[in-house]
Amino acid sequence: MNLAGILAPSTSTAVLVEGESDRAAVEALAARQGLPLATLGVQVVAMGGITNIGHHLVALLDSPVRTSQPLRIGGLYDAAEERFVIKGLDRVGLRPESARASLSAHGFFRCDRDLEDELIRALGADAVIELITAEGELRSLERLQGQPAQRDRTTAQQLHRFFGSKGGRKEYYGRRLAEAVPLDRVPQPLAGLLRWAT
Repeated sequence: MNLAGILAPSTSTAVLVEGESDRAAVEALAARQGLPLATLGVQVVAMGGITNIGHHLVALLDSPVRTSQPLRIGGLYDAAEERFVIKGLDRVGLRPESARASLSAHGFFRCDRDLEDELIRALGADAVIELITAEGELRSLERLQGQPAQRDRTTAQQLHRFFGSKGGRKEYYGRRLAEAVPLDRVPQPLAGLLRWAT
């Protein structure tokens, strides 16, 4: 994997996230908090899936754009996919010395299900529905909620499914949810990541 042209020469901290919706959320919240990521040398890298973390770690550490300054690497991951993060960190020798140490000690922060779910819980289902309504997509949500497979699911589960039901919607709402979440209710994994990175 060649990250030339992706990783800026000024990057001192790389934040690995699973996909574009996670990157949009991290960047939106950083902007709200007045954290100029690029100026601070922080770059958020969407990996196109957590199973790519090992390749990204190797590529980042071997990147030809690196200077003598060591690169800090952290990120977000889902609890169910922690094994991929551990395997990737072990592959490049970056895992914390103690196997019992939390990965957050190394800059990797765990979401319970995923970042969208963390943001839905932080905002509350009613506020998320209000946001969807303001975007003119309430009817689309209601159609999804009326589907037989969705009727017995919780509203939060339906919202999660809604975001992934149309191309580009997950990324768009990843940004919008991060723009809407009250700053005193930012999900812990996201808040911890931004504190670590900046």
